[in-house]
Amino acid sequence: MVGSERPARADARRNREKLLAAASAAFAAGGTVSLEAVAREAGVGIGTLYRHFPTREALVEAVYATELDDVAGSAAALLAELPPDAALRAWMRRYAAFVATKRGMFDTLSASWSAGSMSVSTTRERITGALATLLEAGARDGSLRADVEAEDVLAMLLGAFHSAVAEGAPERTDRVLDLVLDAVRPR
Repeated sequence: MVGSERPARADARRNREKLLAAASAAFAAGGTVSLEAVAREAGVGIGTLYRHFPTREALVEAVYATELDDVAGSAAALLAELPPDAALRAWMRRYAAFVATKRGMFDTLSASWSAGSMSVSTTRERITGALATLLEAGARDGSLRADVEAEDVLAMLLGAFHSAVAEGAPERTDRVLDLVLDAVRPR
């Protein structure tokens, strides 16, 4: 069949998932991330890494897209398990981890955004949409204020994350997330 792709074999899918997990952990740890170290941590050869991700940029973009899908999609799952205010707190923690992972990828991500191969506005829309879902559920049950906009909460979160990273104080993140949650609770 011309133009159709065969589904990836199960072992190829597993290798790709292992590579993404290893790369995500390496980027979250910060510092220089070697592709050889990612392959080694994933338990595959460098050739396998390059078959899935022919360039460093391709790997970074795939890690970013996977993480974005996870963080944006987790809002509904958290609401199914937790009351809205607890779901929001759990989601904010997950979002903090997402932002931490981007630290080690920032230069490559910036180049991708500048080149137009990735869109900052798409990321913002998806994150704001997840936040709005959580805030609306909390407004309906009364556990969160109804007059809070997702964009405002996002601004608070990004400021908190930036401050914690700039000061080298990641332990501050949890305290600040508690303050953000307090700010969106009814008075």
